[in-house]
Amino acid sequence: MTDFVDVILPIPLQKAFTYYITEAEASFLKPGMRVAVPFGKSKIYTALVYKTHKTPPTVYEAKTIHQILDKEPLVTNKQIQHWQWIASYYMCSLGEVMRAAMPNAFILESETIISRNENQQVLDSDLKDDEFLIYEALHHQSSLKVADIVSILDKKRVLPILNGLVEKGVIKLQEEIYEKYTPKLVRYVRLHVNHKSEEKLQELLEILNRAKKQREVVLTLFQMEATSKKPVKLSELVAQSGASVAVVKTLIDKNILEDYHIQTDRVLFEGDLTSTSKQLNTFQTKAIDEITLQFKEKSVVLLHGVTSSGKTEIYIKLIEQQLAIGKQVLYLLPEIALTTQLVSRLQDYFGEQVTVFHSRYSGNERVEAWNNILENSSKAQIVIGARSALLLPFKTLGLIIVDEEHEQSYKQFDPAPRYHARDAAIVLANIFNAKTLLGTATPSLESYYNASEGKYGLVELNQRYNNVLMPEIELVDLADKYKRKRMKGHFSDRLIEEMTEALAEGFQVILFQNRRGFSPIVECTTCGHSPQCPNCDVSLTYHQYRDQLRCHYCGYNSAMLKSCQACGNVALDTKGFGTEQIEEEVKTLFPDNSVARMDLDTTRGKYGFEKLITRFEQKEIDILVGTQMLTKGLDFRFVKLVGILNADNLLNFPDFRAHERSYQLMAQVSGRAGRTDLRGKVLIQTYNPHHNILQQVSTNSYYEMYKEQLNDRYNYKYPPVFRLIKITLKHKDYNRVNIAADWYAKSLRQLFKSNVLGPEFPPVSRIRNLYHKNILIKIPPKQSLAKTKEAILKIDNSFMSVKDFRSVRVIINVDNY
Repeated sequence: MTDFVDVILPIPLQKAFTYYITEAEASFLKPGMRVAVPFGKSKIYTALVYKTHKTPPTVYEAKTIHQILDKEPLVTNKQIQHWQWIASYYMCSLGEVMRAAMPNAFILESETIISRNENQQVLDSDLKDDEFLIYEALHHQSSLKVADIVSILDKKRVLPILNGLVEKGVIKLQEEIYEKYTPKLVRYVRLHVNHKSEEKLQELLEILNRAKKQREVVLTLFQMEATSKKPVKLSELVAQSGASVAVVKTLIDKNILEDYHIQTDRVLFEGDLTSTSKQLNTFQTKAIDEITLQFKEKSVVLLHGVTSSGKTEIYIKLIEQQLAIGKQVLYLLPEIALTTQLVSRLQDYFGEQVTVFHSRYSGNERVEAWNNILENSSKAQIVIGARSALLLPFKTLGLIIVDEEHEQSYKQFDPAPRYHARDAAIVLANIFNAKTLLGTATPSLESYYNASEGKYGLVELNQRYNNVLMPEIELVDLADKYKRKRMKGHFSDRLIEEMTEALAEGFQVILFQNRRGFSPIVECTTCGHSPQCPNCDVSLTYHQYRDQLRCHYCGYNSAMLKSCQACGNVALDTKGFGTEQIEEEVKTLFPDNSVARMDLDTTRGKYGFEKLITRFEQKEIDILVGTQMLTKGLDFRFVKLVGILNADNLLNFPDFRAHERSYQLMAQVSGRAGRTDLRGKVLIQTYNPHHNILQQVSTNSYYEMYKEQLNDRYNYKYPPVFRLIKITLKHKDYNRVNIAADWYAKSLRQLFKSNVLGPEFPPVSRIRNLYHKNILIKIPPKQSLAKTKEAILKIDNSFMSVKDFRSVRVIINVDNY
């Protein structure tokens, strides 16, 4: 009997692929190990072993695997089980989940290697100019990669030229796999073995009498070894002795010192444990007791605690309980920005037991975090991360905390898998028989609905820590202020007055405007023309700090125009405002105060968030202007005033969740004010102060908002009452998308009748030169979700079998909210 292995390839294939293996390989291979396999004509992929068996594939001839890459499984069985649920529920392939979960360094891919064919005699005259350049380069280098050829020829399309050289027999192509992970080696120094005895040491110091710098280095080394009893890093020796690296190198060359390397982790905790967990107040203690009680009956509990009620301290107590029984804890956050503040707080309590995992880390850092979690190392007992941390190889998970569970950042929109981290976390906890705690000041309607239906436990915390009052919220009527000419730029007299007062008292101010850039529209005052993105159906946003027009959908940018492209007039005006314009106006209004901006443009680097947050915490910044990054659970001690510059563009968004999101955003940003002893103040500028949502925010009436929104959801058949699946069709040809979407919607209507909405173009109908058309399927409470998905997949397969529709891209997004 021959043996076979089914593998998961990191590409969107609907099924596992089967390869032939020997009996010895079959006895060695376990699910979760990586193997290098050939796929297609000449590609090699890193695949994941799914299962071994003895049934050959019926449709194709099984190839043999190239090599086994691991001695032990890199992915656990429970992980694969969780990935399967994600693939099945969110209607994507296991390969797509694998690619999203594993650090790039683990998914080795082949790169085409080009080398000279030594057996072929070639005349220079037979080669074209481009071919000759490649041939000549191969005389200087034994092999080249495709990327090298692209830079040599300065052309993107080099494959036709390479194919021509292959046909002439000039070059050979081969696929090779590269290990992408490189361990971090730190260079250490010690005294050479020849000088260890006391006599030799005495001799050495006498010899070095004339070379003062070298003698100083040796003496510093003795001192460091004596005091720390640890190996001495070369960099530390150089710093402490005040000598240069060249002096140390001379000592190594003379065999007085010797250097050696030790492999180390890239992310290390180097501080000391400075905190023991705080004494909880009576409300927090009561909340912990209630959570513990609810966990006995329910696996998910929603903690609804107002802003600054001390939810983090409750989480810390729960983490302590889990660590005491030897369990791992996963702490999920919606934004990387939040990890900076929280990591330092948790490291104060738990030291090096904390591991951080998110997309700003380099590939090598992620590999190290993965390995620590897989080995259940003492460094990985608490894992903090954004949504991708869910897909890690946990061994003994006991608790998952989903902080700010209402955040839309928990939903992945592109690329697949389009999963919701909150829901996937609940499933992961069930696989481990662990508990899930959802914490927020403004619960999502879905979670609060599940809690009120008895599906989740519910614990409420209505008192701020230290009994600080909730901030006072004032609505400023912009229409009235403009009419009375009481505006300076985009600032009302009330906002300027409050800002002046807060700054005079030594407090800080946060200003919120949910749009980056200087101005979203540039318009010609003569003909009204506005520059548009060539790839998307949106106007370009003006960014003043680079004097650029940018598209926030595809990244296209151009220099700011000096005159109108349509009529040539030089009178160009900007309309609307973003964070840049607010920052500039604040600097004019408050020239003596330091102002900073926190948005995607100012926090692009790995430590971008950290630097800004630290500066604000240390009061180096008086006024912080920012987008919704500011709203998420950040804890600033000295903020007395929060200004929301325009609440209306949040409320008037074409989305069934616009009002719920507006409430959450405004309530969260208000919660940044007055977090210590003094009551904070929030000013909301709006043209519509009598709007229900604004009234509910100003009185902090979450339950009123919930009841009103739920009533609308019942009437219009939206979540949490009905489930949603959104299908988006994309193609560069407008007519093709129209015909394809009509065909798809018609097929769906035959099954789901009036519960199919569309096809409709979204507000921005063309992005990156592709036209989008959306179809929405509403699934009633009693309709089987599994059977609905089966029916959609059948229609999708029929759609793909129509020759004209094959080039249309179909994206299925389950629970699109």
